[in-house]
Amino acid sequence: MPNSFGKLFKITTWGESHGAAVGVVVDGCPPNLPLTSEEIQFELDRRRPGQSDIVTPRKEEDRVEILSGIFEGRTTGAPISLLVRNADQRPEAYAEMREKFRPSHADFTYQAKYGVRDHRGGGRSSARETIGRVAAGAIAKKILALGATRASRPAAGAVAAEAGGTLAAAGGGVEIRAFVTQIHDLAVPIGAIASFPTLAEVEMTAVRCPDPATAAAMIEKIKAVRAAGDSVGGVIECRTRGLPAGLGEPVFDRLEADLAKAMLSLPATKGFEIGSGFAGTRLKGSEHNDAFEVRDGRVHTATNRSGGVQGGISNGEEIIFRVAFKPTATILQRQKTVDIHGVETELAARGRHDPCVLPRAVPIVEAMTALVLVDHWLRNAAQNQIFKF
Repeated sequence: MPNSFGKLFKITTWGESHGAAVGVVVDGCPPNLPLTSEEIQFELDRRRPGQSDIVTPRKEEDRVEILSGIFEGRTTGAPISLLVRNADQRPEAYAEMREKFRPSHADFTYQAKYGVRDHRGGGRSSARETIGRVAAGAIAKKILALGATRASRPAAGAVAAEAGGTLAAAGGGVEIRAFVTQIHDLAVPIGAIASFPTLAEVEMTAVRCPDPATAAAMIEKIKAVRAAGDSVGGVIECRTRGLPAGLGEPVFDRLEADLAKAMLSLPATKGFEIGSGFAGTRLKGSEHNDAFEVRDGRVHTATNRSGGVQGGISNGEEIIFRVAFKPTATILQRQKTVDIHGVETELAARGRHDPCVLPRAVPIVEAMTALVLVDHWLRNAAQNQIFKF
């Protein structure tokens, strides 16, 4: 279904930007996972609007409500339903957009496909839909971050312990870190960021760029663009470490293919590259190949131009990819457009919008990465660990 993502760890998001609420149903989460609303809230707080003066001023607490699937602090194996109520709704700001299509927005294509659309903030096409993804991603992150000892702790007899042992293989302290590397024409200099920045380094500025000097310039750029009623885009890099070799499928469900689908399903995304990406096209095979070597008793690659994936399957190195986000489509400048009657007209958008989506997109990129990895881990366990011949 078009509103669902994943195969074994499946999520279905629901709700509109200016409806009563938005949320997600998570199906396939292993039972006995220790989980609290505070852990989910932490990720939602990183995504919420109104957290700085370079994002949308819409005031939403985005408090998560757990409706099902968690009992006495642990998942039960049943579907987990999470809800976040919309509080700061101003649908009147979108009255003109009932009939006029915003340039480069989903207004026209939704109307063309369905013959009807929720014009208030874009409805399902709004980035507010990503609340469900981030909430579900918090659960996936918890699974990935579990250590083997904690994951395999007996909970309810031998069957639970056996399941925990399988889950333990999905633990091992997998870390996912996304951060902003470019805003418009401002890019982080090569070597200015540690290979795997800490969460504190990413979160220390409003723009979520771990290089303080570049971050300061990015913030001023976003403020200037906002003052002009315009918007800018940029690039987010995401790194994952602690992932073992063997996740992914060799043909259609290649790990990088599913990561690409996950990222390009996000609002405002226009590009995805993994490892050397497009820059690799300028190298010869002798320059691009990652030579194998043995370190600490395990096979490694001397370089990582593959970005941690070879043949569609993880090779145990860091997963490294980048996502390109376009400038926010809704701007406050007058633009030429067409209305639902086919008449050419003009539109100066109103409402509260991010002049740059990237600062709030960082936790969303992390969430979608976690969802892909957990799903592939469960699929790998189902094929290779349950049956031993």
